[in-house]
Amino acid sequence: MPGVLFPQTRGVSDPRAIRFSRGAVRHRRKVVLRGSAVYIGDVTWLFWLSVAITVYAYFGYPLVLFALGLVIHRPVRKERIEPYVSILIPAYKEARVIAQKIRNCLALDYPAHKFEIVVACDGSPDDTPLIAQSLADGVRVRVLNFPVNRGKTEVLNASVPQLKGEIIVFSDAAAMLYRDSVRNLVANFADPQVGAVSGKYTVVKAEDVAIGKSEDFYWKYETFLKTKESELSSTLGAHGHLHAIRKELYEPLAPDAINDDYIIPVSVLAKGFRAVYEPAAIVFEEAQEMTGFGRRVRIMAGNIQQMRELRGLLRPFQTLPFFFFFSHKIVRLLVPLAMLAALAANLFLLGLPLYRTLFYGQAVFYTLAGAEALWRIRPRFLALPYYFTMVNAAVFVGLYQVLVRRKVAWK
Repeated sequence: MPGVLFPQTRGVSDPRAIRFSRGAVRHRRKVVLRGSAVYIGDVTWLFWLSVAITVYAYFGYPLVLFALGLVIHRPVRKERIEPYVSILIPAYKEARVIAQKIRNCLALDYPAHKFEIVVACDGSPDDTPLIAQSLADGVRVRVLNFPVNRGKTEVLNASVPQLKGEIIVFSDAAAMLYRDSVRNLVANFADPQVGAVSGKYTVVKAEDVAIGKSEDFYWKYETFLKTKESELSSTLGAHGHLHAIRKELYEPLAPDAINDDYIIPVSVLAKGFRAVYEPAAIVFEEAQEMTGFGRRVRIMAGNIQQMRELRGLLRPFQTLPFFFFFSHKIVRLLVPLAMLAALAANLFLLGLPLYRTLFYGQAVFYTLAGAEALWRIRPRFLALPYYFTMVNAAVFVGLYQVLVRRKVAWK
């Protein structure tokens, strides 16, 4: 089979040395593969290291956070405060939802004279600016219309200086807020150490999309991690659907920045403030709005780009946030490589019953993922293997886009 190396007996003085048997491994611990010696111990070490990386990323890290939470807890002092708030809604081709979003924000449980809604239209070719303008009164609802599409980060940079609020709340157009979301979000700013706050993102109507349940589970998992990180110190990153920052702490984003909802909260850590998570500030979105490989590629490209934000955790050095960054971001990005390494190493260990069984398990998992990707009618039980594989495959495409400096625009 092309590309696969098999044991060869020709020219080997002791044919038993090349067999993948327990005796061969115990006595010689190597096999001859087309003229080169491969030590089983080395391959085994690579296999289990790859498995360990994957297991730690998704299971070990949450357990460590849970254990740390038993001995460390930094509560946030919350109060019912009502500073002036600017809700900034960046919008590009959002004609279908922008009116609903504006009405949703107008119905918030927050004093009408204490907040403004600002829609920043980024060169939308559809009717987004016209619809938003039809609901604007120049006071509670304003529209900033940028005629040329420049990208989300540049629109944020241009919009923030024009906002009146002491607190800036960022929220995506397609995501709807619970009535008390902004009030619960703002309550955290009563603590002078808090510089940024993230809301809780939830998925509704997950059953309407084949991978909706998997996406819903993923966000619940991320919510657990962010909640624990926040309770221990600071969460790294926010949900772009709903997060807030003190206006005085906002720094202009780099034009090529992708994950603004990560960069903005992390930037306050370098200034000595905390970025916390507020599970009572709920924002929701329908499942069909956020699934898809392209969206995952954009997120993963942003995650890779986040490596340059590490300096914010090193000056001054912050032990727990650095640990969070390493475990939640760096190790997670290594998982796709670990998955490939485990599969490749497993090929050299097929002579051993345990590894043969593990290989069959991997083969079944990836076959199910492939079936989910190809079938138009997708059985629900195929969704999780497909979703997990899709998320990790997106890392490679995202890495390519970052390396070639290809702009990953929002859609």
